[in-house]
Amino acid sequence: MDSINKQQPEENKKDLGGKEAAEKIKELAEKAQTCFFCTNITAGKQFATRPMSAQKVDEQGNIWFLSAVDSHKNAELTADPNVQLLFQGSQNSDFMSLYGKATISKDREKIKELWQPLVKVWFTEGIDDPRITVIKVAPEDGYYWDTKHGTMVAFAKMIAGAITGQTLDDSIEGKLKA
Repeated sequence: MDSINKQQPEENKKDLGGKEAAEKIKELAEKAQTCFFCTNITAGKQFATRPMSAQKVDEQGNIWFLSAVDSHKNAELTADPNVQLLFQGSQNSDFMSLYGKATISKDREKIKELWQPLVKVWFTEGIDDPRITVIKVAPEDGYYWDTKHGTMVAFAKMIAGAITGQTLDDSIEGKLKA
């Protein structure tokens, strides 16, 4: 029996590296805005996960977060900087899983750059709260699932495929190597 991927009339797999990977990471992370931030991924026990807002994604594909110095997350990252980030930009597309290394700093300039008024919910003393730290996740590799032409075209292809009995999927997926 053929894989569903082999039944498609067009290519639906494309691995990305370097600048192309960084652009895809930026695109999908910004679309999702939040992710599941997973720590303790290499400890051989149940990993820890929590939702986090990505404050910024730079041109190199690094993803920046704000976190409390006394959080469980920061303690876990100090013991093991390996992380996995899981993004979902919409109900049917814009999925991404990234593995990378996290670093923690108290860079005041970066905190000012990343600060948004809503963050005060967690840092009640405002932008100068001494508990604020910056987490930078530098992706090393990952995987993405997306559409080639947007959700409207993908939906139209699905409808046409259902009517004609063909696999007309507009999806694209592949490895990400930073």
